[in-house]
Amino acid sequence: MRYDGTEEHVKMTQMSAKAWCLRLFPAFLFCLSFVTYYYSYAILQSYGGANKSLNSSKSLCGGWLTQKKWESLNFNISRQSQLFLKLEDFFWREPLSKLALPYGIKGSEQTLMKVLAAAASFQEPKIVENLECRTCVVIGNGFSIKNTSLGSVINKYDVVFRLNEAPVRGYEEDVGNKTTMRLFYPESASSNPALHNEPETLMVMVPFKPQDLHWLKEILYNEKRVQKGFWKRPPQIWMGDPSKVRVLDPYFLHQTAERLLHIPLHSRQQTVHPTTGILAVFVAVNYCDVVHIAGFGYPSSKNQRHPVHYFGYDTMKSMKNSHHDLNHEAEALKRLEDAGAITYLHPHL
Repeated sequence: MRYDGTEEHVKMTQMSAKAWCLRLFPAFLFCLSFVTYYYSYAILQSYGGANKSLNSSKSLCGGWLTQKKWESLNFNISRQSQLFLKLEDFFWREPLSKLALPYGIKGSEQTLMKVLAAAASFQEPKIVENLECRTCVVIGNGFSIKNTSLGSVINKYDVVFRLNEAPVRGYEEDVGNKTTMRLFYPESASSNPALHNEPETLMVMVPFKPQDLHWLKEILYNEKRVQKGFWKRPPQIWMGDPSKVRVLDPYFLHQTAERLLHIPLHSRQQTVHPTTGILAVFVAVNYCDVVHIAGFGYPSSKNQRHPVHYFGYDTMKSMKNSHHDLNHEAEALKRLEDAGAITYLHPHL
């Protein structure tokens, strides 16, 4: 048998290849580990990892297109609802409203046109408006949010609604410091909105009466202030940014009263109106895909000295003469919760 060295050459080649494989194996393991880690991290982030904001978190928005349990409430809700009045509405809507304030603008058209001409030139924040799924939280002023440490959670929502003069500074640990929209009216306005709001916060006026629009017009045009017609003296100097002022469409207060609270709007003896809190919740249910709330509900204690808010010194006794049916609103919130329209961020009664 002739031996030409071919078999030995093949064996040496195979041994050399095995040696190279052994040398490259650690590098291969490193690359595999890196790729595995990268894709695992990406997947975790896409599903709302611990450091991912709720803006793109699938944990909150997952299934919102198909679940929509609150549609059974028959609120005629549309995600494209226009929240604020615009100057051009006066030239395209006919008639604009058949009801007077707070549920329409009949009789206040001229004042409102002047307000809108001097104020809002933009509508909703574009970043929020273009989101596929809007996550929102409505922060009530109730004592129930105190000592919850929800601040960091609240700051992660796309839209944070706040109410009236509720402070932020000094309470960040419980209520956060992000504010997208703040609903207010003259008596509940802070003279310097910059103290407890971000520069881009929209200041959303809720006009309950004609005097409210007159107050805003006088502020915007620096006219002489008329102090009559208010149950509490509003600020005579208001340092808000006119470009961030919006006027909420009375349609939402009308729908809150009629559809959610079933208040008889045409009664001559009507004295009950929705609170800005329940109004903000209804606005959020219209505007957002995911709605969470915190700071709602009043103390169950019969102690009239029990604090009502997470700030200040108001007590249960001060709520006696308010023009609101608080028990009725609590029942409405319970219906929304049972229907899946809202979720509380903390335990509640």
